[in-house]
Amino acid sequence: MEGTGEATESTGKVILLSVLSMAQSVLSAIQMFTEDFYVVCDNIRSTFNVGAIFRTADAAGITKIYLCGYTPTPPRYEIEKVALGAEKTVPWEHVAQTWRLLERLKAQNVQIVALENNIELPTIDYREFVPQFPIALVLGNEVTGLSEALLRRADAIITLPMHGKKESLNVAVAFGIAAYRLNEHRR
Repeated sequence: MEGTGEATESTGKVILLSVLSMAQSVLSAIQMFTEDFYVVCDNIRSTFNVGAIFRTADAAGITKIYLCGYTPTPPRYEIEKVALGAEKTVPWEHVAQTWRLLERLKAQNVQIVALENNIELPTIDYREFVPQFPIALVLGNEVTGLSEALLRRADAIITLPMHGKKESLNVAVAFGIAAYRLNEHRR
């Protein structure tokens, strides 16, 4: 009987430690930010990219996603397949005209930050940029990027350096890199 008691006590300790470890993991995963971080998707064409943006936005604690122009919106099978439920956990809104949204956000003192490569306008390396929250990170079309009119509405344009032969990264991948870097400055 003595062995049974020790095993039960030992098993109880293991279960308790396991539960505490899981609770700690959950708490560290749910980092609560007090500063808002919005994402503006301008004419993103791929439903799969939209799904990936939702999933990354959930992981990064994004406040809200604005799906603008012809950017696909949930519910769509392709979005759901990649987002894995994040399209239900991250608030989103469809806005027909991106420029109107940017003007509205600016009026609310939101810093507008465009993510773009290969343009003539002045840009800042994303590693050197220090955001002023609340911010809205504006992402453009996979092929044409952001229009000059939208870029001129931005308070800053950040860029990711490219070291290979391609001129840019996939929009969802670029968003993930920029979002996590910007979050380093977020409270």
